[in-house]
Formats: sequence, structure tokens, C-alpha cells
Amino acid sequence: MLNVGDKAPEFELCDQDGSLCRLSDYLGRRVIVYFYPKDSTSGCTKQACGFTELLPQIREKGCDVIGISRDSIESHRKFIEKYSLGIRLLSDPDRKAIEAYGVWQEKKMAGKVSMGIVRSSFLIGENGLIEKAVYGAKAADNPSEMLAAL
Repeated sequence: MLNVGDKAPEFELCDQDGSLCRLSDYLGRRVIVYFYPKDSTSGCTKQACGFTELLPQIREKGCDVIGISRDSIESHRKFIEKYSLGIRLLSDPDRKAIEAYGVWQEKKMAGKVSMGIVRSSFLIGENGLIEKAVYGAKAADNPSEMLAAL
């Protein structure tokens, strides 16, 4: 697990348009990177819509928002279109960033144990260092929690 002050792991993933996105593209600017389990599910939709709603205030504070899941580029594009999302979503089917950030963990649901993405978010500073790390974030509260951290 990553902590405040740690260097945020670099990633290089494609977004909903197939464009390459690297964390290093955001050096000199703060960025919220959040990991979520699945496009178009209840909690993930609340979280993505919450970030979209707060995006003007987040950008006003000199920050961007990136969401990452294992979903495909096509799935991300449909998710964005369906809910008019204003955030960039990255596809990580090989779990490179997901594992580098320590969000691929054992989860228990309805008595069943499986591996999956634990909803988590990170505020990364202009220098690439983690300013806030939240593992096990609450979908509905996470966007305002991250805005407050700015």
C-alpha cells in the first residue's frame, strides 16, 4: 500500500479514446487518480458522476481527475457517453497500475472471497508525490473527500 510522501508509480495506459496517458504527463499539476471496480455499476456510477459534478471546482484548484479500471476502452467510452462524464477513464486490463498502487486485494462479498479492485483514490502532487491516499473509499463520498483535500 502507498502512503503520503511516497512517489506515485508511473503508468502508461490508454483512455476511452485510445490515446496514451502517462502519469508523468501531469508533472507540474496535481491529479486525482482513482481506481474503481467496474463501469456502469451503481457505486462506480455514483463516484464517476460525483467527480464529474465537482470537476469545475477541482480544476479551479489546478487539479485533474483520472479513473482507472480493468474495463476495456470501448466500455469506458460507453460509460462516459451514457452518463455524460467529464473525466478521463483509463483501461488497465493487465492490472499494471492497479497492482502498482496496491488496490488489487482480496475482497469478501456475500460470503464469497475473491480478488478484485478495492475502490481507492490518490491525490498526487505537482512533484509526483502522494499527498493523500484512500483505500476502501466510499463511492458517494469520495469525490467531495478528495476535493476537500485540495
